[in-house]
Amino acid sequence: MVFSSPTFLFAFLPLVLLATWAVPTWGRRFVILAASLVFYAWGVQEFVLVVVASTLVDFGLALGIEQARRAGARRRQLWLLTVGGVPNGGLLAFLKYAGPATEQLDALAARIGLDGPGSMEILLPIGISFFTFEKVSYLVDVHRGEVHARRDPFDLLLFVSLFPRAIAGPIVRLREIQHELHAPRPRVEGVQEGAIRFTHGLLKKVLVADQIAPVADAAFQSANDGTLTMAGAWIGALAFTMQLYYDFSGYSDMAIGIALMLGFRLPENFRRPYSSQSVTEFWRRWHMTLSRWFRDYVYISLGGNRHGEAATYRNLLIVFVLTGLWHGAAFTFVVWGLYHGAWLLLERRFGWRAMEGSPARHVALRRASTFLVVLVGWVLFRAESVSGAVEYYRAMVTPSAGLTPAVDQALNPQALVILVLASAIVLAPGRRSGGRWLAEAVGRVPGTVRAAALGVGLPLALAYCLAGSSSPFLYFQF
Repeated sequence: MVFSSPTFLFAFLPLVLLATWAVPTWGRRFVILAASLVFYAWGVQEFVLVVVASTLVDFGLALGIEQARRAGARRRQLWLLTVGGVPNGGLLAFLKYAGPATEQLDALAARIGLDGPGSMEILLPIGISFFTFEKVSYLVDVHRGEVHARRDPFDLLLFVSLFPRAIAGPIVRLREIQHELHAPRPRVEGVQEGAIRFTHGLLKKVLVADQIAPVADAAFQSANDGTLTMAGAWIGALAFTMQLYYDFSGYSDMAIGIALMLGFRLPENFRRPYSSQSVTEFWRRWHMTLSRWFRDYVYISLGGNRHGEAATYRNLLIVFVLTGLWHGAAFTFVVWGLYHGAWLLLERRFGWRAMEGSPARHVALRRASTFLVVLVGWVLFRAESVSGAVEYYRAMVTPSAGLTPAVDQALNPQALVILVLASAIVLAPGRRSGGRWLAEAVGRVPGTVRAAALGVGLPLALAYCLAGSSSPFLYFQF
């Protein structure tokens, strides 16, 4: 069930909100839990039983880990953590990578004239990459003593399955919302803030990302066909850069907004990443909950920067290879992760950091160069293969006349205006995200923008949704 689908917008969400207000305070979490399980079952049917069963196993393991920690039984504590972490990671690895791995083996066997094993067709459950990381973080936090093991299994089930962030995050840690699991009904102010934030995300998804997606699709398809021109390549790369941001940050805004309406405050996931002055800063602003997860549970566990420069570089590369693999089994994601890891190493080695009080021209140059690095990297992220990415890069640097016909057709006046405005908005300097500004800022200007978004933008976005013009979120595949 997609957030921008008519079923969700006009049936599921209103019914859940009404039910959470209609039941007594003690029943609120059970309504949200039931709604979350229905949401999962809608998309993955019987896999919801796997989610429930694995969460109950984690519930028991966390109690055992905490008991062992208090008793000083370090070996038993680590053994229980391994028993919990390995199956969670193993299930994620099998479901995400078994299919692509068998495809590669089958292709390799065919090249050398042998019968391959055949490829496995595995339906990837929605949100598995996100809730697996959340389950692992819970066990590790209990192991570290940073959070108490829950004594009520319904609390853990609600934390793992909470439907606003079920599909594409943000990646939440129990300690961030544990005090809200038994909180009374949300205040009216929270519902209002959440509704505005949800609306902002819906507008970003439906009126921006979906409108410029055909431009990016046309460019990458033209690269596969060998008809992509230089101008078409750069326009297509810019279109995908904006599509991905508005699509993913739009989902995050919608998830945060729904959670606010239900009484939960989820962590922010984006903070104007395209106005960053370095790749290091970009990763502090882009998909922030994933970056923090890898920092806290992988990078620091490997030693961080505590054991010398060489070890620090190694740890950074490991983190970014894993970041690439987290997105998918395709080799393009691995190369994309290495690409960003290499830039972080260069920035650390040569001190290419943002400096407070730098002249405006230096700041502008750093923003422009960082955006260029990120845009070039997104080609790898979007391409279907490394060879496809190479062909795209070749088009970007090979002088050619005219605009690719398919890109020219997709870049109609409406799409062109949206692409230009969308680029100008996210490239403008600033540290506060548009969603937070729209929901929280006071004054005549934000009030006018809110009124326009609710009075003009929302009906238009809903009309697109009713017409079936909205596409699935890009991060659904992860």
